[in-house]
This record gives sequence, structure tokens and C-alpha cells, in this order.
Amino acid sequence: MKKIFLKSLVVFVVLFSATNLMASSESKESSYKSQDMVVMVSNFLKSTGIYALVNPKIDESKFANLPPKEREKKIAREKFYQGPGRVIMILITFLIFWLAIKKGFEPLLLLPIGFGGLLANIPVADIAGEGFLHTIYQAGLANEFFPIIIFMGVGAMTDFGPLLSNPKTALLGAAAQFGIFGTLVGAVALSQYTDWFDFTLKQASAISIIGGADGPTSIYIATHLAPELLGAIAVASYSYMAMVPIIQPPIMKALTTDKERRIRMSTLRHVTRMEKLVFPIVVLMLSILVLPDSTPLIGAFMFGNFLKESGVVERLSDTLQNALINITTIFLGLGVGSKLEADKFLVPDTLGILVLGVVAFGIGTAAGVLMAKIMNLFPGNKINPLIGSAGVSAVPMAARVSNKVGMEYDRTNMLLMHAMGPNVAGVIGSAVAAGVLISIFK
Repeated sequence: MKKIFLKSLVVFVVLFSATNLMASSESKESSYKSQDMVVMVSNFLKSTGIYALVNPKIDESKFANLPPKEREKKIAREKFYQGPGRVIMILITFLIFWLAIKKGFEPLLLLPIGFGGLLANIPVADIAGEGFLHTIYQAGLANEFFPIIIFMGVGAMTDFGPLLSNPKTALLGAAAQFGIFGTLVGAVALSQYTDWFDFTLKQASAISIIGGADGPTSIYIATHLAPELLGAIAVASYSYMAMVPIIQPPIMKALTTDKERRIRMSTLRHVTRMEKLVFPIVVLMLSILVLPDSTPLIGAFMFGNFLKESGVVERLSDTLQNALINITTIFLGLGVGSKLEADKFLVPDTLGILVLGVVAFGIGTAAGVLMAKIMNLFPGNKINPLIGSAGVSAVPMAARVSNKVGMEYDRTNMLLMHAMGPNVAGVIGSAVAAGVLISIFK
């Protein structure tokens, strides 16, 4: 009995020990699994955009050599740009969507710009830094390729007939460029006499082109002279182009009398095909001889127009006017949007750009109207001053606004074709102005 009891006791102890060992092992394994799950969930939460916005990751080593107080300021500013700044920029892109969709402000470009800005401000992903937005920017904006393609398409859609039939209207397009150079002086003055802004001459030159209401030219000169301001300049330029029907009429009415608004202009003469073929070549040769820095834009513009007027390459002309310009507009907008990052946009300079932009646009509009009034002081056929406002480069919107305001006072007075003369002259004028500024400040 004793032997049986001892054997049973030994077996019981062994089984009990084995059971406890297994239970302990299972408990530890369960604990390990539980800990692993917590780590996995924690790592996932730290990889979310919410965590990145609330707890922005800053490389503080790049501020190591700064004095303590300045270092703290730099770190705090960087945390703002990476956190709340991103949220503010996302809200701004929503505002751009609203302007484009609800108000119809240049939706073809503001929508891609806004969406590019939204993608650029997504935390962690770094789409604008190393992602596809960066690739788009380097492929078509850093080398000014996209604006030049846009100019080809605009050239293919342009008719120089109204300008050739009444060449003196080119003076109205030239006068409207006064807004560009006036804004250049204004930007420099703001930097000299206020502590809020610090524009260099290159930056002031890039900003001033907004006065010409020419989006592609604004982007072109910004990439040349002030790429850090590209996002703000592009958004301001296209926003003001879209607001032509809002900004221009009050200025036009304030500077003209009821009698002047009712002036009827003589019928345009017929322009021959040969004139339309020769004109782009002549303009291009003049730009080559006098201002080579303007030839990339003017050359692309005249190339598109030459294809259209030749009448023998309809497929190429159609591609420029439709498929190619549409594809390029998508990439151009996304590339510009990639620059709508908080650290580049949420700065005092952006407010200065927006203010200077609307002032420049107003000056350009007023200069065109006043030039028409001055021209009417001399003998010859009278010019309706309303078409002077079309001297800005917003084609054909500015010409339509001139026509619309004129018809408010005389329903039978059609000014559209007359206004197209200074309108296309304005496109050439803004490209020439950009060439002058680049040649001086590059």
C-alpha cells in the first residue's frame, strides 16, 4: 500500500507541476500576445494623420546652433506649421473649392490648385515633398514647361483680326500694363516703409505681373524669380482673373461719362488671311531682336496662332485648343497646389500679395480706360473708353465685360469684337513686361 501511495503521490506531484507549468506558460504567452497587440495598436495610432496633426514631429537638431530663445521660437513656429497650420490650409483649400464650384471663379484651374493644396497638406504622406506632386512640379513648373504649353493653346484660340483691323487699340493693351510696373513700385515701397513685408526686387517683380491678369505669365515669372511665392501668386492671379466681372465694372463706370459709354465704334475692316499669317511671325521676330527673354512665352503664343491661321494643320490646332491645354491645365493646377503649404502660405507676405494684386488689377483697368479717353482728344474715329478695360490679359472675359457694361447703356451697341483688340494686345503686353522684368532681375 505504501508503495502504491508513494507512486500515486509522485504521479500527482508531477501532474500538478506540469499543469502549473503549462498554465504559467499559457499565461505568459497570453500576456505577450496582449502586449504585442497594445504595441501594434499604439504604433497604428501614431501613424495616423490625427496624431501627426496633434503631435507634429520636428527635427530639432537643425535648430541646435541657434540661441535658446530663438531656438524655442523656431521650434514653436515649425510645430504650428506642421500642426494647426496644416488644418488652416486645408480649410483654405475648401474655400477655393467653394469659389470655383459655387461662384464659378476660374474652376478649370482653381479646382486642381485647391486639390493639389489639399494633398500637399496631408501629414506623414509628404506628397509634395517626395511624392507625385513634387514630380509634377519638377517636370513642368520648375522648368516653366506648363505655362509655355498653356500659351500655345491660348495662341491657337486667339484671333488677331480685331487688333489688325484697328491697330491703335494696341495702345490700350500697352496702357493696361501700367498696373504691372505700378505694383512693382508699390511692393518695393511696402518693403521699404513698413516692417510687415520684406519683398526683394525679384519677389516684387513676380508679384507685379498679377496686375496683367495673366495666370500663365504670373506662374512663368514666379518660377523664374520667386518660386517660394508661387502658390500665393498663382492663387491671387487666377482669383482676380475670375473676379473680372466684379472688380472692373465699378472702375469703368467711375471713370467714364454716360455719353462716353454710348460711343459707337466704326465697323471693323476685313483682315486678309495673309495679314493673319504674317503678324505672328513679325511679332516673334521683333521680340527676338529687341527682347529675347520674352520669346519663350511670345514664341509659344505665336506658334499656336500660326498653326491655327495656316489652315492646313487642323488636327494640331484642335489638339492645342482642347486635349493638350486641358491635360496641361490639370498638371499645372496640381503643381501649383503643391506650393500651398502652411510654411509658405501662412506668412504676412501672402496678405501683401493679395492686397497688391487687387490694387495692380485696378490700376491696369483704370489705365486702359484713361488711355482711351486721352486718344479721343485727338482727331479720328472715337473709341469707346469701356474697351480700354479689356487691355488686361484675361482673354476673353475682359472683352465680354466691356461689351456687357456697354450694353447696359445701349442694347444695340456691340463692343465685343472691338474689345478683343486690346484684349489680345494685353496678352502680348504682359509677356513683354515679364520678359523685361526677367531680363533686369534674373
